[in-house]
Amino acid sequence: MSNTINYTVDADGIALLTFDLPGKSMNVLTPELMQELDALVKQAAADDAVKGLVLTSGKAAFIAGADIKDMVTAYDRGVTPREGYEFSYALNRTLRNMETCGKPVAAAINGLALGGGLEVCLACHYRVLADHPKAVLGFPEVNIGLLPGAGGTQRTPRLIGFRNAATMVLQCRNQKPQQALEMGLVQELAPADQVVDRARRWVLEEGDPIAPWDKKGFKIPHGGLMSPGTAQTFMVGNALLAKNTRHNYPAPIAAQSAMFEGCATSFDDGLKIESQYFGTLLAGPVARNMMRSLFVNKGKADKLARRPEGVEKSQVRKLGILGAGMMGAGIAYVSAQAGIEVVLLDTSQEAAEKGKAYSEGLLKKAMERGKTTEEKAAALLGLIKPTTSYHDLAGCDLVIEAVFESVKIKADVTAKTEAVVPESCIFASNTSTLPITGLAEASERPEQFIGLHFFSPVDKMPLVEVILGKKTNDEAIARSLDYIQQIRKTPIVVNDSRGFYTSRVFSTFTAEGISMLAEGVNPALIENVSKMTGMPVGALAVTDEVTLELAHKIGKETAAALGRDYPADLSQEVIQKMVEDLDRKGKRFGKGFYDYPKDAKKHLWAGLAEHFPVADTQPEVSELKKRFLTIQALETARCVEEGVLMHAEDADIGSIFGWGFPPYTGGTLSYIDTIGIREFVAECDRMAAAYGERFKASAWLRERAESGQDFYA
Repeated sequence: MSNTINYTVDADGIALLTFDLPGKSMNVLTPELMQELDALVKQAAADDAVKGLVLTSGKAAFIAGADIKDMVTAYDRGVTPREGYEFSYALNRTLRNMETCGKPVAAAINGLALGGGLEVCLACHYRVLADHPKAVLGFPEVNIGLLPGAGGTQRTPRLIGFRNAATMVLQCRNQKPQQALEMGLVQELAPADQVVDRARRWVLEEGDPIAPWDKKGFKIPHGGLMSPGTAQTFMVGNALLAKNTRHNYPAPIAAQSAMFEGCATSFDDGLKIESQYFGTLLAGPVARNMMRSLFVNKGKADKLARRPEGVEKSQVRKLGILGAGMMGAGIAYVSAQAGIEVVLLDTSQEAAEKGKAYSEGLLKKAMERGKTTEEKAAALLGLIKPTTSYHDLAGCDLVIEAVFESVKIKADVTAKTEAVVPESCIFASNTSTLPITGLAEASERPEQFIGLHFFSPVDKMPLVEVILGKKTNDEAIARSLDYIQQIRKTPIVVNDSRGFYTSRVFSTFTAEGISMLAEGVNPALIENVSKMTGMPVGALAVTDEVTLELAHKIGKETAAALGRDYPADLSQEVIQKMVEDLDRKGKRFGKGFYDYPKDAKKHLWAGLAEHFPVADTQPEVSELKKRFLTIQALETARCVEEGVLMHAEDADIGSIFGWGFPPYTGGTLSYIDTIGIREFVAECDRMAAAYGERFKASAWLRERAESGQDFYA
């Protein structure tokens, strides 16, 4: 025994099993824990003095789920679908043995129970849940490329019906205590300190040791497979899955199939079906990619894996923000949310007040949805001071500049700020393209100058790209990372470069779409394939969002800085024509690649065909998808080669959370590794011959390919 479960039997004959993994802040469903659970259940079942069992936790949460850090290596270890099946079915056998042990088993759920933790609860005959906001129940597996593999796809629909099960298993919606009770997921709510007593009472007073689906005449709630409501649920579900996944994500499709097929047969055969689907997913690259990037690597980043050692932990108490536009206003909101005093400065009081009004609008919506109270909203707004006076920045621990993308303007606000802030203050620029080292030349303390690139809208986008100038010191890095953690964002750390990492690589996606337009690809096909690839918005639509005017300006500035002609390629020629000749500068101006009627939905501009004729023969969808993915992955590899990126993990996190690179790939570098670096370079060679030099692989990348050196060791 590994002593992960404390086992006691009281005078009333109740065996209390308390999950309490040593050295862990939360319980996770390890193989050792499941083996111990199996042994203890058998021990209790064989003990005549035991009348029933109660399962609970010695930690604040019940069980947070399976140990993903073990499963994430399955694909790289060469785990087969059969081995994945056996792993899942071993869990299913353990819980099924508990469910049919002949004695009543109750779950005293004192905190959150997710994934495998919830599956343990569902295998109990009775469930008492703590009536506390943090005691949520849910299945997050589909979000990391898996499905519930310990009975979740079988017990959930049999317990709460197919429609409710679909929202939990396929859409990963967590249920709060009252919702869980109304849904039938649990039978009782109780204060957290009373869940064990209530569970004991049920065992002693009622103690039914047979699960509903093991009783004669059992029927699935709200209609079985043949009912009209269930048929509609699956028909609509199929359509929604196709729309939402574009068939890039196998997990939700497998989960729905497991529910349907499993509930069409006996419960025990349903468990085998579930395990078969689970094994196939576990042995595939998509689950590996999603677990690694969305869970393991993001978790490391959130814990500040890139924070320099030897620097004392810090907190920002007073923050200055220069520029109250969309970015500055958004940074002010998330900072005030974290309890930070914010000085929001702009050139006019009206502009500064408008920036604060952005927070007021968000809080009003939150109050309407019951997410906050009037008192809390007022307290948050009280932390934001709109101003035009630089003297109000006195005492700031950190100042973030979010003014217009002009070196001259940024230099001016830097000098004015440093005249009033403490010498210890860190100065950060939110620029998305201008090199930090160059901007730091305007600072008297370049070692304390850093880039903090937020993404819009700041309140929704989780990423912050930290850019190191040549003179940025460890203290500036550490304190900036501490602030990002303080506002609950996810950081990546990159070295200085024009466009840094995220803006630089994202621009290749939009440029490729625009190049396709110039080549004669149907604009509707470009937009649809963008989304079929897994990008959140079409390449032309997102260019309109950021404006063609900005793309035009950046292109000209970049060309000048690098000493080359503008326009230098097809995409720049299109942008120049759209901006200079056709006066179509993007959404903000009311017209770009799309038209934006006031009383109708946006639609692609009909005039595109006149200026960029559509070719008679259109390329295959699969080819366009490859172009979109390959160009972004290749540019990321160039960032590694040039030292802009220092860690593969940061590349993948940044691509997914920064601009929406498809999560099923695991990110831009995981995409290369999944294909295989040799195969990727061969594909680049083919595309370079077909579409141009931008797809050409460097000698450095070829050397990696020849030696089989993946980006993840």
